[in-house]
Amino acid sequence: MVYIKVLKEHFGRLEENDVWQWTLINDHGMKMSVLNYGAIVTSIETKDKFGEFANISLGFSNLEDYLAYSPYFGATLGPVAGRITKGQFSLDGKKFQLTQNEGANHRHGGKLNFSKKLWDVSVEENLDEVIMTFTYHMADGENGYPGNIDATMTYTLNNKNEWLIHYEAKTDKPTIYNPSNHIYFNLTGEAGTDVVSHHLWVSSEAFLPINNESLPTGAIAPTENTIFDLRAGREIAEITRSQDQQIKLVGGGLDHAFILKHENGRPDAVLLDTQSGRRVEMETEADSVLIYTANSLAGNFSIQNKPVPKYAGITMETQGLVDAINHEGFGNIILRPDQPFKSKTAFRFAVES
Repeated sequence: MVYIKVLKEHFGRLEENDVWQWTLINDHGMKMSVLNYGAIVTSIETKDKFGEFANISLGFSNLEDYLAYSPYFGATLGPVAGRITKGQFSLDGKKFQLTQNEGANHRHGGKLNFSKKLWDVSVEENLDEVIMTFTYHMADGENGYPGNIDATMTYTLNNKNEWLIHYEAKTDKPTIYNPSNHIYFNLTGEAGTDVVSHHLWVSSEAFLPINNESLPTGAIAPTENTIFDLRAGREIAEITRSQDQQIKLVGGGLDHAFILKHENGRPDAVLLDTQSGRRVEMETEADSVLIYTANSLAGNFSIQNKPVPKYAGITMETQGLVDAINHEGFGNIILRPDQPFKSKTAFRFAVES
């Protein structure tokens, strides 16, 4: 029997606690490295059409950079991903105030959200897959959220070159829950490059327009006859050059949630780099995917000693609709004691010649 390899190494120390990195390697040589800090995916290595392996996700090589900067590279977001207007919501007749960590608004779960926590980790090695299970207990009132929340996630790497994410959660009081992962893909595999030549397909007929705080306006807009219609695919450069006011509002690119059609037998989104031949297919049970083209990512940090440029990566954040608790018709992100949360997302990695 040949099992997928699992390597474990010390990555750093956080407040007297050890931060570890696990590297999973499947039979095809694909590698995925993951931390117990933030359940962060630090790298995903896949081969291109020439058989060369490279890291296709954005991440740092040391803990200090993850602590110093907050681009959410590869991190788990939650308990609620995205923004919540003024950090406020009402549930069962009660009003709640969450921590405000982006101006007056609440973003990605608050100041010390899931991406900043040390998760408990267990690893199960099987013949064709490795399953990493992450658990975190969130106390009642943490970041303003009602209820004790027991969060569980599994990351699976298998010999089909798939990364599978299973989210689960339970609570003892009604609360809200809408997690995601903030993986940034750059299929060139070259640090310091951008993704404007990548092609993106999304199976969506509607998206959420946003205001100047990147909050949903409350409208659900059709993608047809707009730059947001990605059903036939577009080059990212075409999107970034668009004069559409929604594109210009976020610095020339996407930072928008697309409502997914979930067509049977078809992926919900596909990202392709024709130069390397690398392709990622995404399929999810979530209602939407938030696509962000790193319009404001360029900053004072580097990867492999190369400055991170604008458009350095692209996210596919699968989740319920942003700020759903504050908008009618945006779906249900309420977690109740008798209704545990469950959701699955799959990323499949392939090569086109």
